[in-house]
Amino acid sequence: MKEQLTYDAIIVGSGITGGWAAKELCEKGLKVLLLERGTNLEHPNYPTAIKDPWEFPHHLQLSTEDKAVHYVQSRHWSFKEDNKHFYINDQQNPYDEAKRFDWIRANVLGGRSLLWSRQCYRWSDLDFEANVKEGIGVDWPIRYKDIALWYNHVENFIGVSGSIENIPQLPDGIFQPPFEMNKVEKVFKEKIEGIYPDRKVIIGRTANLTKAVKGRGHCMARDLCHRGCPYGAYFSTNASTFPAAYATGNLTVRTNSLVNKVLYDEQKQRASGVEVMDTLSREIRVFKAKIIFLNAATVATSFILLNSTSSRFPNGLGNESDQVGRNLMDHHKGLSAWASVEGYEDSYYYGRRPTSAYIPRFKNVNKKEPGFLRGYHYGMSAGRGRGSSEATIGATFKDGLTEAGGWGVGLWAFGECLPYENNRITLNTKKVDPWGRPTLTIDCEFKANEHAMHEDMGNTALEMLHAAGFKDIGMKNEISFPGNANHEMGTARMGLDPKTSVLNSFNQMHEVKNVFITDGSCMASSSCVNPSLTYMALTARACDYAVNEMKKLNI
Repeated sequence: MKEQLTYDAIIVGSGITGGWAAKELCEKGLKVLLLERGTNLEHPNYPTAIKDPWEFPHHLQLSTEDKAVHYVQSRHWSFKEDNKHFYINDQQNPYDEAKRFDWIRANVLGGRSLLWSRQCYRWSDLDFEANVKEGIGVDWPIRYKDIALWYNHVENFIGVSGSIENIPQLPDGIFQPPFEMNKVEKVFKEKIEGIYPDRKVIIGRTANLTKAVKGRGHCMARDLCHRGCPYGAYFSTNASTFPAAYATGNLTVRTNSLVNKVLYDEQKQRASGVEVMDTLSREIRVFKAKIIFLNAATVATSFILLNSTSSRFPNGLGNESDQVGRNLMDHHKGLSAWASVEGYEDSYYYGRRPTSAYIPRFKNVNKKEPGFLRGYHYGMSAGRGRGSSEATIGATFKDGLTEAGGWGVGLWAFGECLPYENNRITLNTKKVDPWGRPTLTIDCEFKANEHAMHEDMGNTALEMLHAAGFKDIGMKNEISFPGNANHEMGTARMGLDPKTSVLNSFNQMHEVKNVFITDGSCMASSSCVNPSLTYMALTARACDYAVNEMKKLNI
């Protein structure tokens, strides 16, 4: 049977936003082709999901070969022996780092929806209005009210556990019952909120089900999410949006399909389709569609745009503004602060809860802080280590390990990065990768504002641990390299003016009306809040707009 080559819509990428675009467009009646460069993976067949630690050759440690083949991926804490098969081979997919950038990427159907930390927080107008108030970057073309209902739409479908808190800078959502803090986390919450009126300690809001929904079971608190969840208890493309899209009969998925470029029709002044390389046969094919959604994740989407040159766009598709590839952002992290807690030996906890406690941003909220713009949030958890014994071998030693030790607490943080035009991605057409394509060069660094903020993160963490009365306080506070927070964004930003932005308020390219970009590329600022929920809301909103515009014959 002849392969179908023309569709209503093509989606590039199967991660969090690609999966959402598939669901929304298919449910609206479009015939959709989704292209994924990685290998196939069907829910619930995750190869290591129920294995025990002793079943792995290196007992969950990385081998020398793993580190050599995955020399970038192994920089990230999430890359482990039990999920390394989800990640890309760095030797086969190199890029140049003008300054170190940790490009962490999956190479499997479902993308990083299988690997994310599942934290789901709404942005507020503190985030959307920051650029224009401070004269930085470009103004967001939307505000919270524009996507509030789309946040509802997404949360209703994916299932987010959390608690209603009435915090202005962290809007509440539609939540399943929250996970419970343990005894010492509750003590920390009571002390911090009693001492600091501007600070709240809440349970993390996470896309892990505490109540089963149709086709998905509730979280078993195994803390093995990074292997893929056979119960479908956390949101992923494979377990959630794909089944909904497949149910319509409108979705075609093609794996091992590396998208080289978007093709532009000079006469019709619109994108006509995409050029694809089959990674197994290296055959080049062209697929055509009325609309195209680019959801390959920020860096890969930037490559596709920059590589999509034509007479109309010699510098890349929709790039008359010269903003494609610029303003690359990521959150900065690297803080680890800890303390021991005396007492509470009569308390313990059950399971391996998939989320920590959370301290929402409180700096530069109601008053201006000296030294830096924007803000950061903390994660916090408390737990008990293993018991100890004076014996170093034998039954006495082993018996000691079965007893719970004392309590300890830990704090870590994520901070906002400002958009800088010279933090950018460019193509090197003089050097090709193993696929015969131009290579990418990434030139990105955290600057003075991020370093000043990061120092304040550490000082404030120590201050809170001392204020709580904890003991044996310690800290390591080395700022991460861009990319390592896995929240890269900003290289095809939304904006009001086509001269300074790539996308309009509906994630539609200013200059190519039938191309939409709803992955992290679209962001005009980074907030300090985890971005994935906002990506999903923007995707659903853009799909609704795109289909309505198609019905009006505007696309």
